[in-house]
Amino acid sequence: MMNEEQSFINIIKKRLLIYKELGDKTFLQLEESDFHYKKFETENSVYVIVNHMRGNMLSRFTDFLTTDGEKEWRDRADEFRENNNVDKERIIEKWEEGWNCLMHTLQGVQDKDLSKKITIRGEEHLVVDALLRQVAHYAYHVGQIVYIAKHLKGNDWKSLSIPKEKMVN
Repeated sequence: MMNEEQSFINIIKKRLLIYKELGDKTFLQLEESDFHYKKFETENSVYVIVNHMRGNMLSRFTDFLTTDGEKEWRDRADEFRENNNVDKERIIEKWEEGWNCLMHTLQGVQDKDLSKKITIRGEEHLVVDALLRQVAHYAYHVGQIVYIAKHLKGNDWKSLSIPKEKMVN
């Protein structure tokens, strides 16, 4: 029998918070202009990735167990439009808004809900599958944010884990 700390939902929350923390620590290393950097026009900036993650989190986790995860009010295309007028402070506010919605919703989800079915874009998913899908989605995008930041900072990048030079072979 699992205790409360070992519940699947708590494990999911813990993993998600690890990805959020990676993003938080990355943002501390970025300058204002870094949030809008794109090497190529076809790439997404940190701003665009954060804006997309926020939109996804708000859409998926508003009324998570009761309504389709793709809300009518979501403007997905707009999430991918660069807006150089959005400053670092507002970008981080968007980041926090998405994460707050997600974590608030997960407070009300219990392990007994994992076998329930929800819909995303009209397609049925078990709650457990939908959650795993979102963990992977957010990890993917946080990885993109970290990669962009590492590229921009070069030798000034401060490792978020064990620095390469301190690894033991």
